[in-house]
Order: sequence, then structure tokens, then C-alpha cells
Amino acid sequence: MVYRITFLGTGGGRHTTMYQTRCTGGMLFEHGEPSHFLHIDPGPGALTQMRRIHYDLGRTESVIISHAHPDHYSDAPSVIEGMTRGGWVRRGSTYGSPSVIEGVEGLGPCLSPYHLGLTERTVSFRPGDVLDVDGMRTEICKAKHSDPCNVGFRFDTPYGTVSYVSDTDYDREIGEQYKGSRVLILPVTTPHGNRIRYHMCTDTAIEMVEQVRPELCIFIHMGIVMLRHDPAGQAAMCEKATGVRTVAGEDLMTLDIGEQLSLGKADTYPDDLWIPHWAPDMPEGKK
Repeated sequence: MVYRITFLGTGGGRHTTMYQTRCTGGMLFEHGEPSHFLHIDPGPGALTQMRRIHYDLGRTESVIISHAHPDHYSDAPSVIEGMTRGGWVRRGSTYGSPSVIEGVEGLGPCLSPYHLGLTERTVSFRPGDVLDVDGMRTEICKAKHSDPCNVGFRFDTPYGTVSYVSDTDYDREIGEQYKGSRVLILPVTTPHGNRIRYHMCTDTAIEMVEQVRPELCIFIHMGIVMLRHDPAGQAAMCEKATGVRTVAGEDLMTLDIGEQLSLGKADTYPDDLWIPHWAPDMPEGKK
């Protein structure tokens, strides 16, 4: 049974996104038997990174979007078109917070009615909801962010809970939701000594990791200042303070989740004329 996360992008925040200092393409989560593919927060860079690893978007079955900020959703319409074979095959699911699906307080909606209509179902979620995402139990957790609808996720696997916190301020209430997680994927936007609103820095990451006590913590959503201050060194600071294995994520890093947790790197291929075998056989011109 395969459980693998491919980190299509480990950057976050306005400036990292604008200049693609790191990609901001979210994560591909391969899970279950037979394998299902879930795309989490497909922001800028997702499509480019999937091409680099020759990933066929037609294999994706679900897209889940935490909130209505571009570094978490801007490639989603094209991902949905790929998931539905160019819009010709009605399949898959789109999950999103209310700001993503309906629009809230001037944020969103992030997806057009056309794109929402391509998939078999659309689900708007709130903290406390529990979803069945292609057979994987997914719990929706509260966040404290400038998008008031933002959430985090607990993905339950046979090998333990993998949690993706998404962008948030930290307090004990936020941390309590993630206790019992084996893997904590933590957006750490700024380094030690640089606290900003609505996001975490290395100092608050240390507090949360100390509270949750996962087996592995992975820093993602790294902003420009973080990238200029040695992300690996910041992760090492967290590991030294907590005793928890902590890694600064890298673009196209992979995490295999089984009896052991194994980090690797996705294979990449030349920029040739690769395209999935089904694409040339599909009719053109659908609007």
C-alpha cells in the first residue's frame, strides 16, 4: 500500500510566490490501494513541477484547497481541467473552504462555476468536519489567519496521522488539534526572531512541535526572509530545542509513509514534448 507525498513547492508568501524563489505548487498525496492521488493547495508552480516529474494530471482524483490566497490555489483551475481530461470526462472531487468555493469578505471565490461544474462533486468544509477523500479520513482543523475560513488538515493513514497545518498564528488551542500526529507538515514563513501576524516563525514552530511531539516535522511555506536565513539551520534549531526530527522541505522532495518514514527526491525528466498518451486522442475546442 503506497502512501507518498511529493512536495511540488516549499515556498510561500507574496514575494516567494511572485518571484518563484521556491515553487508554491502544494503537494501531491498518493494514498490507498489501488493508489489515489490528492492535490493539496495547487498554487503557482504546480503545473511546471508536475511536468518536470512527468506526472499525468489525469490520474488526480481530488483537489483540496485550504484558503483563498493565490499561493494556495492559482493553478487549481488547470489542475481540475487535467483531472477531468480537459473537461471532457466528469470525474473527481473539489474540496475547499467557503472563501474558495463561495467567496467570503472579499476573498474568492477562487474557482469559476465552469470549473466547479467539471467535477463530480464540490464540497465546502469548515473546522470540525470530517471528510472521506477517496477512502482517506480527513479531519478539518481550525486556523487563525487573515482568511478567516482557512483550515488545516489531519489525514489518517494506516501508518499514522499526517497533518498539514496550513498558514496560521500559533497558540495552544491550534496546537492541541494536531496531537497524535506522526508527521507534522508545518508552514514556517519566517526565521527565528521574526514574528509576523497570521503565520509561524521558527520560534512558534518550536513551541508547536514541543506540544504536538510528532515523529517528524517538515518546514514548508518558506518566505523570502526565511530562505535568506538558512532554512536547514532553522530546522536544526527546532530539532535541537525539541528533540524531534525536523527537516526543511525542498522542492520535489518526497516522503514515503510506512513502517518507516523515508525522505527522497522525485525523478525529473528533460523538457521534451512529453504529454500523457490520452491527450492527443481527446477532442479539441471545448469551451
